[in-house]
Amino acid sequence: MFYAFSVLLAPIAQETGWTRDAIVGAFSLNLLVAGVASAPIGILIDRFGGRVVMSSGSLVGGAILMLMGEVQTVTAFYAEWVVLGVAAAMLLYEPAFAVIYASFESNARKAITALTLLAGFASTVFWPLTQTLVSTLGWRHTLLVLGIINLAICLPLHAVLLPSRGAERAWRDRAQGATSLDAKKSRGLDKIIRTRSFWLLAFAFTANLLAFSALSVHLIPLLQEKGFAPTHAVWLAALVGPMQVTGRLVEFTVGRRFSSRTVGLVALALLPFALCALMFASSSPWMGIAFAVLYGSSNGVMTIIRATMPAETFGREHYAAVNGALAAPVVATRAAGPLVASLIWSASGYDGVLWVLVTVSILSMAMFFMALTARPNQHA
Repeated sequence: MFYAFSVLLAPIAQETGWTRDAIVGAFSLNLLVAGVASAPIGILIDRFGGRVVMSSGSLVGGAILMLMGEVQTVTAFYAEWVVLGVAAAMLLYEPAFAVIYASFESNARKAITALTLLAGFASTVFWPLTQTLVSTLGWRHTLLVLGIINLAICLPLHAVLLPSRGAERAWRDRAQGATSLDAKKSRGLDKIIRTRSFWLLAFAFTANLLAFSALSVHLIPLLQEKGFAPTHAVWLAALVGPMQVTGRLVEFTVGRRFSSRTVGLVALALLPFALCALMFASSSPWMGIAFAVLYGSSNGVMTIIRATMPAETFGREHYAAVNGALAAPVVATRAAGPLVASLIWSASGYDGVLWVLVTVSILSMAMFFMALTARPNQHA
């Protein structure tokens, strides 16, 4: 839905007469709810397991998407996006990573890379697919189709293929009885969230995702403002997906020789260069391609880094809860990103948006570096 929204934005506004800011506001509220729900959902996963939580999310998410196709008022539109935000917190990367860490133990980083390799094609598939559905069926029936896909495909996969709570508990028992570095690192969630490392990582990840969330909704309109035809803008945006996969392949083959810390610094450094390339995309289409390559690679690798750094820094015993707490401001930033970008666009156009995002991306890299040099037990 995250990728589909960029395509749905204009058709919804044209049919309903609602302003762009009002529509983006509903999407932003959805992301805010998802962020707030991340920490409690992480605790639920630690307690009940990923199968129950993610299956419930698929059921609720699919049903709400189908209902959203019938919406007639802004109030109902906002209410449905709120419920969809709770479902998103049960279905996004964070709960999936918790399930992986509970199932694959020392091979978790490889499993996360494998998952994100497949997920990297989400934008490649759903931007063109949504565009085709909207052109053929209209935005209301498009939401109905997306809801059916969720119920027919995602729900059975989560209900059948995810490990049972017993399998996750077996891993946890082994982890608690181990004498590994991970077990020695394990601390309670309340102690972890008081450390300087936790807050520096949270700020770094939050600032980094602010840039990605802002562009995820505005990228196609931005490219059109730069002079790209609508079809060309969609396909250039769709190129981001394969570049995410490429970045993850490089991480899997070459990056595995280095720590997550080193790989994370390199990935964060790519983003400011990608945004600068986008500024000059109108004068050179090759700059647009350079943007897609750098932007997609950075985002693809950072998805893995956000998953692996909590375990490497704070241990695995409370991974779902710690990752949920770290993800709360990160996911909530997705709410601010599109709306802030929309407001800046109203004042100074998309060039103003890009300059702000360049600054934010540099701050993200600086905070990540400070987190690496902070003492693990140093309080904030």
